[in-house]
Amino acid sequence: MTFWDKLTTLSIMQISIPQIIMILLALLLAYLAIAKKYEPLLLLPLAFGMLIANIPMAGLSVYDEGGLLYYLYKGIDLGIYPPMIFLCIGAMTDFGPLIASPKSALIGIGGQLGIFVAMGGALLLGYIIPGMAPFTIQEAASVGIIGSSDGPTSIYTASVLAPHLLPVITISAYSYMALVPFIQPPIMRALTTHKERITEMPLPKRITRRKKIFFAFGVTIATLILVPEAGTLISMLMLGSLLKESGVTERYVRTLTNHLLNILTLLIGISIGATATADRILNFQTLLIITLGLFAFSFGTIGGILIAKLLYKITGGKVNPLIGNSGVSAMPMAARVSQKLGQEYNPHNHLLMHAMGPIVSSTIGSAVIAGLLIKLFG
Repeated sequence: MTFWDKLTTLSIMQISIPQIIMILLALLLAYLAIAKKYEPLLLLPLAFGMLIANIPMAGLSVYDEGGLLYYLYKGIDLGIYPPMIFLCIGAMTDFGPLIASPKSALIGIGGQLGIFVAMGGALLLGYIIPGMAPFTIQEAASVGIIGSSDGPTSIYTASVLAPHLLPVITISAYSYMALVPFIQPPIMRALTTHKERITEMPLPKRITRRKKIFFAFGVTIATLILVPEAGTLISMLMLGSLLKESGVTERYVRTLTNHLLNILTLLIGISIGATATADRILNFQTLLIITLGLFAFSFGTIGGILIAKLLYKITGGKVNPLIGNSGVSAMPMAARVSQKLGQEYNPHNHLLMHAMGPIVSSTIGSAVIAGLLIKLFG
């Protein structure tokens, strides 16, 4: 073999323009994670997975059978990681605000508007854009679930209905979650009046541990009976809550909310990143999905705010519509946005705990909708 022949076998000599673009995109995501601190715990491993998957001949994408990432990805492919994330989230979440104010569940339901807007848009694009192959109903449902603003739910749904779209759907879902502080405030200001924004809400009443335990068992039983397809996610979420509220499993709670959650986030990030090879990402369909994801997230925010405005009217001004942005499941960032914007207009506003009610109801609601979509189209 000549020197030139040996040279051409090097990875650097076989790299393509699309792969260079993906590597640059991976470096950009890494910059956003490190310098701008946009969802760094997920975005940094995702960026690194994307980087190594696009190096020719490295054999480090999830499609290279027998490699490390091929086996790590099985946790997503077999539906293991997302329910485990829900278990950790349940152990971190206080369902008290939702139990104390059941009407806040309506805001969480309104926040699901984005799912159906994006799903309908995906189905219509095939008829609007000449020559474009239409999305299948399974693909449209997977794109729509981005509107849940819940990363594990998006991963779980896409892995069942449209595994080939999983990389771009996951990247879109987590990117928009990271951009909550930028996307939501303009929508919140546009849809509310100054009078509504300065509305003060009293602190939620205290909920006993017994009620929270009954809630966990009740939601689990109701879900398994009515929507068993959502049972995997909901039961893990409620198990985490039960462990937290029982008061007898502190060691489990510490592990779930710290070490296990961090490990799962790392594994999901690098595994999803390693699916994002140039041939699967750099196409027109990807651009459409990212655009639909933005519509999904925006309309989810709009839906939650409109329901919150309706509750403001019904209750005679006792509900601040600014908590409507928490109708999406971006926990806890959306609640922090509610709090920050509320105090911007009224320093006496304390909306954080009120916003947690819609968020946790949205988390439950989006998982139930995911289960229904899987039942109907899976």
